[in-house]
Amino acid sequence: MKIIFMGTPEFAVPSLDILYNAGYDIVGVITAPDRYGGRGRKTLIESDVKKYALKRGLTILQPTNLKSPKFQSKLKNLEADVQIVVAFRMLPEKVWNMPPMGTYNVHGSILPKYRGAAPINWAVINGETETGVTSFKLKHEIDTGSILLQKRIPIYPFDYVNDVHDRMKWVGAEVILDTIELIAGGNPDLKEQKADEVSHAPKLNKENTKIDFDQKSKQIYNLIRGLSPYPTSWFELDGKLTKIYKADYKISQHKMEAGTVVTDQKSLIRIATADGYIELYEIQMSGKKRMDVKGFLNGYTVKNAVLIESN
Repeated sequence: MKIIFMGTPEFAVPSLDILYNAGYDIVGVITAPDRYGGRGRKTLIESDVKKYALKRGLTILQPTNLKSPKFQSKLKNLEADVQIVVAFRMLPEKVWNMPPMGTYNVHGSILPKYRGAAPINWAVINGETETGVTSFKLKHEIDTGSILLQKRIPIYPFDYVNDVHDRMKWVGAEVILDTIELIAGGNPDLKEQKADEVSHAPKLNKENTKIDFDQKSKQIYNLIRGLSPYPTSWFELDGKLTKIYKADYKISQHKMEAGTVVTDQKSLIRIATADGYIELYEIQMSGKKRMDVKGFLNGYTVKNAVLIESN
């Protein structure tokens, strides 16, 4: 069976690796074009999937336009039986409908929950205790295809989104291998998604990553966990956008207005919430480096805050 693999970030590498090591015939790897980055944007950066494919001598295509007749002709000439997609772009129908056995995608949730661009983030943000991986056969509407396999993984109370992400990439690889084995066996048992169980995981933006301290402490804490280390939650400290990377919360009665900053100007910053406070451990104010709160306060005096004595 000839396989085309489509993916770009490091998350997709274990899935490509497991297929390669299992001896499957990977006739092509489709990944994002190289881009300039680094200081002054002068360094040409290759995707993690491309780096892996180069080391294994695999055929690589890096289309800028998936609808390009030239790209689609090259894709067709690879004569793949099936395409596997892990963390790649949205495909035009002519591409996903090309191989005779279809195109299968791996999604970072137990579909139909958390359809959309940021399933791992929203599972953590919403305080879920588990999530998982789904392989499904692509069709027109995004993340709506028929399900082949699903595997669940836990979300622990102190997990940040990167912890879940790093566990999921290995589980995703196992699901990919099992998916290919089922397809190779012929007549895979596909199940339609249940419409009444659908939920969504929309793109993250500046609006839905901003912290509202009128909310309860645990809800805010989950938002912080679900967005760190990227793209991060944020609030304004002394009028400057400040990202939060690590924090904790406490339920505690107080008479302060939600959003009030409390500090000893040495090693502690707390922010009042609807039912307690958020204690900040690692932050980054606009124009400054990411640092722990003690290091931050060593070089910055918070202006709009309630000052307390150190313990």
